[in-house]
Amino acid sequence: MKIHIHLSVAIFDKMLLIILTSIFVFLIYFAFIKPHRYWKERGVKHERPWPLFGNLVSIIFQKQSLPEFFRETYNKHEGERYVAFYQFNLPSLMLRDPELIKQIGVKDFEAFPEHTMFAPEESDPLWAKNLFAMPGGEEWRDVRAVLSPAFTSSKLRTMFSLVVECAKQFADYVEKQGDFITLEMKDTFAKVTNDIIATTAFGVGCNSFEEPKNEIFVMGKEATAFDGFLISLKFFIAAINPALAKMLKIRFISEPVTEFFRRIVRETVKIREEKGIIRPDMINLLMEARKGRFHENGHSNGNGDKKHKIVITDDVMTAQAVVFFLAGFDTVSTAMSYTAYELALNPDIQERLQKEIDETWQKCNGNIVYDDLMGMKYLDMVISEALRKWPPFAVTDRKLIRNYTIQPKDLHDKPLHLDSKVVCQIPIYSLHRDPKYFPNPDKFDPERFNDENKQTIVPFTYLPFGTGPRNCIGSRFALLEVKIVIFYLMCKFEIVPVEKTAIPLVLSKSNVNPLPDEGFWLGLRLRNRI
Repeated sequence: MKIHIHLSVAIFDKMLLIILTSIFVFLIYFAFIKPHRYWKERGVKHERPWPLFGNLVSIIFQKQSLPEFFRETYNKHEGERYVAFYQFNLPSLMLRDPELIKQIGVKDFEAFPEHTMFAPEESDPLWAKNLFAMPGGEEWRDVRAVLSPAFTSSKLRTMFSLVVECAKQFADYVEKQGDFITLEMKDTFAKVTNDIIATTAFGVGCNSFEEPKNEIFVMGKEATAFDGFLISLKFFIAAINPALAKMLKIRFISEPVTEFFRRIVRETVKIREEKGIIRPDMINLLMEARKGRFHENGHSNGNGDKKHKIVITDDVMTAQAVVFFLAGFDTVSTAMSYTAYELALNPDIQERLQKEIDETWQKCNGNIVYDDLMGMKYLDMVISEALRKWPPFAVTDRKLIRNYTIQPKDLHDKPLHLDSKVVCQIPIYSLHRDPKYFPNPDKFDPERFNDENKQTIVPFTYLPFGTGPRNCIGSRFALLEVKIVIFYLMCKFEIVPVEKTAIPLVLSKSNVNPLPDEGFWLGLRLRNRI
């Protein structure tokens, strides 16, 4: 009898072990192996993935910069309309064909209306509720409609003097430092853009050069610190297991930064309501929308009829102000830095631009207005080329929300059936560096954007601000900022390389944004022209 009992226990233990092992293998297969069969099952060319990490091993372990990863993958598949890879377990499709980018980014936008949202709303409400991250439904449309009037030509004209004041403040401060000064330009330009956004978005005046530790600037630097292993780990967890990210309360805008911006928006709104202050800025537009004073196109209807479905809560207001601040603070200062860097390394281009600036200055007697700035063709060419060679983002994405078929382009092609797991990646940096579209792409050549040549640029190959309905809503304001600051900088200074200038630039392997670890060290030599 005892023998039978022992045998039964042994058999039970063996069966239990087999069952547990089977469950473990089953889980491993469905969690880590099956997701990486997605592209093979569809017969799509793809990079061979690593378990768990997919094709991002070199990025996660900081062996390669994000822009170079995409450029390398892009270049390996010349002639293909698209190439597949895996972001961890997420099937991703890199779009190489401009026509396909147009199809997915514009024509079939309703199927691809969203960006990937990494942070759960419960743990990071300001990230989840901002215009960039929120899902592409009615709420997103309403918020975009509310904010669009902030970036019309008429609004840019009204904010022009505020931006000019900040640019002058910057140039005057640097002039006081002596005939020659060496500066790290990213941090320097971040102070200018901080002051611009503070006054145009929040109605708060500050001077980040005289007071470099002012709260807005400090919080802005913290909010835009997208580098280091910790941020990579957060992206890793959020991408591979959203449920775990939710449980761990992963967030990309810290609690102190969140509370700071909530407070500044709340106080700004309170003061304006109490004193009847009206300014042509984002906060005012959101205040008006909360009162229901806008048509669906964002314009006031004057009778208080509420046409928007979205409820403009304090968090919705704060989220939009924050994303406007972060975009203006970081990406605009990056564009300024690359522009200054290329001018320093290309003195012939800088000399020609200085000539146009001097002529404009003389024509307007030192009091430049909006139309004068917009009429500066070579300045526009220089900045366009800086954005071509060094776009603020290496890639932008579009998330599929329903089944979709990419139709064949020719007889040798076949339909590609996708489901809502797929994220399409538009490789901006790679397109901008493709010699097929921009010959000798590593050369800084503003002539690509003269009146004749810019007409020959293949549509949907130049995308510094993205494309389609989810392009950058503030692109015109961003360009205005860059132009004004570069104008006033070069009115007074010549930009030159110094010993600490990195030549060539090497993009950071730890920062998700295309920036060099060494920074942008340049010299500013005072000119004798004015």
